[in-house]
Amino acid sequence: MEKTFDPASIESRIRDVWDDAQAFRAGRPERAQAAPYSIVIPPPNVTGSLHMGHALNNTLQDILVRYHRMKGEDVLWQPGTDHAGIATQMVVERQLMERQEPGRREMGREKFLERVWEWKAESGGKIVEQLKRLGASCDWSRERFTLDDGLSRAVAKVFVQLYRDGLLYKDKRLVNWDPVLHTAISDLEVLQQEVKGHLWRFKYPVVDDAGKETGEFIVVATTRPETMLGDTAVAVHPEDERYKALVGRKLRLPLVGRLIPIVADDYSDPEKGTGAVKITPAHDFNDFEVGKRHGLRLINILDAQARIALGANADFHEGVEPSGELAATVAALDGHDRFAARKLVVEMMEERCLLDGIDDHKHMVPHGDRSNAVMEPRLTDQWYVDAKTLAQPALAAVREGRTTFVPKNWEKTYFDWLENIQPWCVSRQLWWGHRIPAWYDADGNVYVEESEEAAHIAARSRTGADVTLTRDEDVLDTWFSSALWPFSTLGWPDETPELARFYPTNVLVTGFDIIFFWVARMMMMGLHFRQEIPFRDVYIHALVRDEKGAKMSKSKGNVIDPLHLIDEYGADALRFTLAAMAAQGRDIKLSTQRVEGYRNFATKLWNASRFAEMNGCARVADYDPRANRITLNRWIVGEAARTAADVSAAIDAYRFNDAAGAAYRFVWNIFCDWYVELSKPLLTGADGAEKDETRATTAFVLDQIYALLHPFMPFLTEELWAIKGADGPRRESLLVLAAWPSLEGLEDAESESEIGWVVELISEIRSLRAEMNLNAETELLLIGADPGLQARASRWEETIRKLARQSKIGFADAAPKSSAQIIVRGSVVAIPLEGVIDLSAEKARLTKEIAKLEGEVKKVDAKLGNPGFLAKADEDVIEEHKERRDEALARIEKLTAALGRLA
Repeated sequence: MEKTFDPASIESRIRDVWDDAQAFRAGRPERAQAAPYSIVIPPPNVTGSLHMGHALNNTLQDILVRYHRMKGEDVLWQPGTDHAGIATQMVVERQLMERQEPGRREMGREKFLERVWEWKAESGGKIVEQLKRLGASCDWSRERFTLDDGLSRAVAKVFVQLYRDGLLYKDKRLVNWDPVLHTAISDLEVLQQEVKGHLWRFKYPVVDDAGKETGEFIVVATTRPETMLGDTAVAVHPEDERYKALVGRKLRLPLVGRLIPIVADDYSDPEKGTGAVKITPAHDFNDFEVGKRHGLRLINILDAQARIALGANADFHEGVEPSGELAATVAALDGHDRFAARKLVVEMMEERCLLDGIDDHKHMVPHGDRSNAVMEPRLTDQWYVDAKTLAQPALAAVREGRTTFVPKNWEKTYFDWLENIQPWCVSRQLWWGHRIPAWYDADGNVYVEESEEAAHIAARSRTGADVTLTRDEDVLDTWFSSALWPFSTLGWPDETPELARFYPTNVLVTGFDIIFFWVARMMMMGLHFRQEIPFRDVYIHALVRDEKGAKMSKSKGNVIDPLHLIDEYGADALRFTLAAMAAQGRDIKLSTQRVEGYRNFATKLWNASRFAEMNGCARVADYDPRANRITLNRWIVGEAARTAADVSAAIDAYRFNDAAGAAYRFVWNIFCDWYVELSKPLLTGADGAEKDETRATTAFVLDQIYALLHPFMPFLTEELWAIKGADGPRRESLLVLAAWPSLEGLEDAESESEIGWVVELISEIRSLRAEMNLNAETELLLIGADPGLQARASRWEETIRKLARQSKIGFADAAPKSSAQIIVRGSVVAIPLEGVIDLSAEKARLTKEIAKLEGEVKKVDAKLGNPGFLAKADEDVIEEHKERRDEALARIEKLTAALGRLA
């Protein structure tokens, strides 16, 4: 073996070994009768690159699939990428702009899509290579893309079937409109940002039945003055005494002249502002609902780019008497951007003495998550899915326990959204994506079919003649195709063998932020089209934050690049770090020091393997751990058995941190620290049966370690498996395809009692010496020890003296005065300190340090109990204070125990 472990030199080579062996392929002949186990990867955007969320998500999936593969199951980890409609179109449009080439509209749809496909072939999908660098053991031979032919066929079939089932329809409704991207976007893709704005109060004049102004006014307040041009009513609360007499009367809309009613509606809050609310049904979601209740007109006064559109706007002019004021308004505002128009409207209202006042006002403003543009509610014709109906079986599946969320508290989030779900707008005004399979004739009749040929047949059947058809220009929301992912990737709509074998999948591993976007929609589609849940478990992992607990963001400059960590420390170290910190329901606070620490863990195992090699520890063909005669060897095999059971139970329960922790403790503390040290006398002693057994046991336990760690650290363990495979009988397979440790029945209570006592005794003495700054060798007394304990101490005397730095071991009926006492597995052990240290000074030192730490805890408690501090301090600062408090309390506990020993 090389002296040092170098991840960079082995990772690409090990990947080639796995590829050559087709190690990750599902449906291997030898596993034809094995139980299936399947996971679908959350398909990363084809535009994406590996970030820390991807690294965590895919590490956890890989742990599961490698573990189940080693358990002998037929494993499919289905990979693929998402076409990412808006994101990909933005990338290519930006590229065209940077190269000063014609834009997409100048280029035309067909040519533009050719360019997108060219970009995808050359630059798209880099993230797949990055996932392979992480060690993701997907069946890459089955990689899918949401726009490939098979998935496109599935999307068309689903759209048509939902339409025929009455669950998909076209409707004119308000949508979140992105005036930069010129498309509707989902509510879930809107980010609410607090801004410092204004609240403008306008006076609307009341008119009599003849349309003459009475001199009365109703004052309304708005954060968007430009929308007043589309007002069709003012609403007041039915019980508001100030306005009861005015309900049913009319107002003249300033700047326009339109007569609009005063309506009574519970939406108006008498306690808020003036209690009167302007209603613009075509430009506000709440106003839209008020408008439906009162039969109000919808007047859209903005174009697709959020510019004022009045001149040729028939809806705007309908029912309004031509006037000089109206003409002036149109001339002043038509074609202006909404924000420029806002300023002009305020000036015009002030000129007419109709501006009642302006207040500073903080409020939430919706922004597009891709363009960062301020969203505009816009009245458009869009395609909708009846999500309310589809949600009912999805709700029932989780309530009945057919699908389970881990941690379970995420079920509430799932329920809350599905119980209040709105129609799902699935059309997007983009070019990159699945084009909607709907065709229109000259009369506006729609033909929803899976192909243009089928649409023409349907049109002939309806009209009795061949007619010209025009296809719908829009594409589908990216999440529409993603919702079909668990079954479309397995070959649906064909009834493939893979679909029969691997659907439903076993578990979905994902982040909480796409429970709405993806998880719920997969549940709806899977249950509707397969009459079966898409996955049995949904494991929701937490966020990866920086070391102080702050959310990573480019603006903060605290983003940690997983590829840089892989370059510096190796993929195994990063993977193990993420697994070790992935406690259910707790965000991961990642630091490079943690990754470096687990790189040192990899080095520790490498060095232990080299130690075994240098001491001739080779695998023995007929080695039987049950035949071990030496207590130490029976003990280490028993500890391996216990660890294998713990790791298995933890992975089965999705407790990844517990699984990693159990493996770490066994490898570092039990095997490397204790077994290696305790076995040295046997390995360096005379040749014979004891040495042979110890060598064989060491090689055997290392094999179990490689297997236990393989799901977490696949590159290192596969390399060590190959190196150690050169010693002894030929390996039957690569480690990735080898069996998970089967060590049931090898736990040995007798050997654990003896070796466990030795280990705990030495550990306790070392702790005591550290706490008391005790450097000199001392005597060790076992108090009231029975003959069995005395014999055990005698057998291990040399080891205990050497490792615990004791001058001798003795026995006594009672502990001498001025001694420190510890209890090890019920046995009292004393270390006489008379003349060794100044007991009074040591008590004073410990008391002083405890008092200092208690003072620190008191200060932190005062801060954490101060509402003012909690309100102003950043989350990471509060978390840092909590950690300091926990560390101080742990130290106090240790020092108090040390002081107690001196009492």
